[in-house]
Amino acid sequence: MAICIPVGSCKLFCRAVDLKGQGCRRAQWDASVAFKRCLQDEFSRSCGLSKFSHVHKSKAYQPIICEKWRTLAAVTSACLSDGSTKYFDFVVIGSGVAGLRYALEVAKHGSVAVITKAEPHESNTNYAQGGVSAVLCPSDSVESHVQDTIVAGAHLCDEETVRVVCTEGPDRIKELIAMGASFDHGEDGNLHLAREGGHSHRRIVHAADMTGREIERALLEAVVRDPNIFVFEHHFAIDLLTSEDGSDIVCVGVDTLNAETLEVTRFISKVTLLASGGAGHMYPSTTNPPVATGDGIAMSHRAQAVISNMEFVQFHPTALADEGLPVRLEKPRDNAFLITEAVRGDGGILYNLSMERFMPSYDERAELAPRDVVARSIDDQLKKRNEKYVLLDISHKPRESILSHFPNIAAECLKHGLDITCQPIPVVPAAHYICGGVRAGLQGETNVRGLYVAGEVACTGLHGANRLASNSLLEALVFARRAVEPSVDHMKSSSLDSGALNRWARPFVPVSLGNDFMSRIISMTKDVRKQLQLIMWKYVGIVRSTTRLETAERKISELEATWEEYLFHQGWEPTMVGLEVCEMRNLFCCAKLVVSSALARQESRGLHYTIDFPHLEESKRLPTIIFPCSPTKSTWSSRQLHWQPV
Repeated sequence: MAICIPVGSCKLFCRAVDLKGQGCRRAQWDASVAFKRCLQDEFSRSCGLSKFSHVHKSKAYQPIICEKWRTLAAVTSACLSDGSTKYFDFVVIGSGVAGLRYALEVAKHGSVAVITKAEPHESNTNYAQGGVSAVLCPSDSVESHVQDTIVAGAHLCDEETVRVVCTEGPDRIKELIAMGASFDHGEDGNLHLAREGGHSHRRIVHAADMTGREIERALLEAVVRDPNIFVFEHHFAIDLLTSEDGSDIVCVGVDTLNAETLEVTRFISKVTLLASGGAGHMYPSTTNPPVATGDGIAMSHRAQAVISNMEFVQFHPTALADEGLPVRLEKPRDNAFLITEAVRGDGGILYNLSMERFMPSYDERAELAPRDVVARSIDDQLKKRNEKYVLLDISHKPRESILSHFPNIAAECLKHGLDITCQPIPVVPAAHYICGGVRAGLQGETNVRGLYVAGEVACTGLHGANRLASNSLLEALVFARRAVEPSVDHMKSSSLDSGALNRWARPFVPVSLGNDFMSRIISMTKDVRKQLQLIMWKYVGIVRSTTRLETAERKISELEATWEEYLFHQGWEPTMVGLEVCEMRNLFCCAKLVVSSALARQESRGLHYTIDFPHLEESKRLPTIIFPCSPTKSTWSSRQLHWQPV
């Protein structure tokens, strides 16, 4: 029997659902890419990125990529400055591993716009330290990887999805290497495979402790060389553009805000891939970059996409605890610095501040237990002992080994007076990854025709109730590749009544109201954002209860109502947009989805632990599904802007 509760403009169920297939029609499309191809070919010859040194050996990586890409962005914009509406065969929202890998494949079949919220390299991929898991050792097996994934996911994983990902993973790694990604090798000349928590074998391919950055480098180089890919940086995706075709919802593009020029640009496309990452900034401390404000999940929810498993928020057990560093930071970080799982996989031991090892008393796997277990254990230690952080010690390993495997971590700690080769690292859990998201089929398809998803924004069923370490980049690579064939088929058969576009209201930036107006709005919004983050951490954190979740639900509703009332009292209008305000509406949307899903799951499974239902219930081993339905009462944040009453 399904559990159903209203969630704003949706209903929430705890049961599995079948998703409809894809198919659509289309009208006319702008094919003016010849001029851009000529310019980009010239750009590639004159200042291509192929001269980059390997990223895990070059501290100059980030400034170089920014400078080169800014030049490309100028070239691209000059080629396509034909008005406030742009037409492409494919639109990709997000420039992490999922978005870029997909773009490179579909570019063989048509024009591609890659829309990225900040600089192209600023994504969760770029911050991924540990690596990519894949079966590449003769002593390992796909079956072993499958079982490790299912056990870590508390048996909520979709087994078919798990087998697909674990089986196809090795080929995706080989493709990256063929594209120029450089991973660490052992003395025998073979790939050096690390082991992380929850894995029974060494299967983590890595580039020191900067694997995501190396993968991003290789993909961005390939994107620069591709004449069919247009990149639009600093373009914030406001809302997906949807229309109705009978009983179906069809996605035909996205409205975006250029955060630098404050112009709104409408992208019309035959196919849209959403690869926008996660929602870590629902919480006050997160390893995610500042761009991770749940934009893709919130946009999809407003567009009537099915959402799943939002209660499963993964807190990485070991983020660097800045207050435990000998030399304090001059100002707080935008995001917590991650201490990769691989430190524990390589022999790191967790101690409390009395230097008592505590993990063996919580789990027989000790430091190699899955992340949810380790995070709860640390949380329990901190609460029992009234301490702010615990210690992760790798100093018993050879100095040369530590510095070669973890150069980025060693350098960051040393900047603040800590030498990890002889001192323990202060660590504390931080929001890291959301296992839920937009529900996707085996080819990345959603219930919205023309909309595909890949990466953290998607809920494919791979992770279940808890993600196994280093499975996230793997999932992104596999699903980005699997979404290509149906996307191309959809593109070739698509059509669109271009006259329908005129029915949609255009969002606009309230520049005419002056700087004082926006300053007041932004100041209020920043304060509200901090309040929401504190509510989520206090009531929807690592350990939950029904009372705390209900309190969070009430407080979030009141806070959102107060914020919206302030906006409209100040003169804000339903179709107005601003970066901070749009991020805030997305954070509210995601927070409500997390709380509602958590309340619906009356058991403890994986990342969702509640003291009122502390045990697993086999009868409840079902995904949490949020279906769209007609709203009875919805907030401004829960409605698409182009459908707002004008």
